[in-house]
Amino acid sequence: MLRYLLCTLMLLTPTLSPAGEEVVLGLSKNTVSITTSFDGSEILIFGAVKRETAIPKDPLQVVITVAGPSSPVVVRRKSKWLGLIWVNKASVTVDLAPSFYAVATSAPMADTLSKTEDLREKISIENAVRSVGAPSDVADAASFSEAVIRIRQNSGLYQMLESQVALDQQTLFRTSIDMPSNLTEGDYTTRIFLTRGGKIISKYETSIEVRKVGLERWLFTLSRQNPVLYGLMSLAIAIAAGWGASAAFQLARNR
Repeated sequence: MLRYLLCTLMLLTPTLSPAGEEVVLGLSKNTVSITTSFDGSEILIFGAVKRETAIPKDPLQVVITVAGPSSPVVVRRKSKWLGLIWVNKASVTVDLAPSFYAVATSAPMADTLSKTEDLREKISIENAVRSVGAPSDVADAASFSEAVIRIRQNSGLYQMLESQVALDQQTLFRTSIDMPSNLTEGDYTTRIFLTRGGKIISKYETSIEVRKVGLERWLFTLSRQNPVLYGLMSLAIAIAAGWGASAAFQLARNR
């Protein structure tokens, strides 16, 4: 498993919150390389809180999100036709769904963030997946968005990690997020929120670049830029593999 250190304690220039608290965060490595042997990656995230005043009485909480590239998703519902075969009966386009999304908090979500702040920043998984409109003949459009979330949670692409951010002395925080092998290429937006009493007092945003490299990159580029050559090459490899397996079988049988 590849390990990528997401943060070193470097002073950047975030905006100070009214309480005089800000995230101190940096990047030591901001690229995840997908190769033919890639089996996932563990992202280590840690940082600190810089203050110019004494620590307030209300406890500090931390929320961290990592979001992959977003795109529309068409969700179809199947049902039996004449009680015999399964056919697509209804479909809804979910306007925007991240290819990967993880939320890690230092306490239960309900104790960390108010619903108003969650809705404004679209932090929870339910708010990150957006479905604005649906066909008039679909009565339960919300269930289609729920299906996207359920399917991607089962495959490890959506993760809700409550109370998984360690927070020491209301100053140092750290967590780790497992990224599966079936990642989509693109920039993965990483956000860190500091909250008190459910309200966001400071936030910081950066990104991780996920790219195919080596043979993976060459094959991916070839399939997009020259699909005819890619198809002929795939056919030739399949024929050669079939012939090789047949020859090996014949040789083994003759012995």
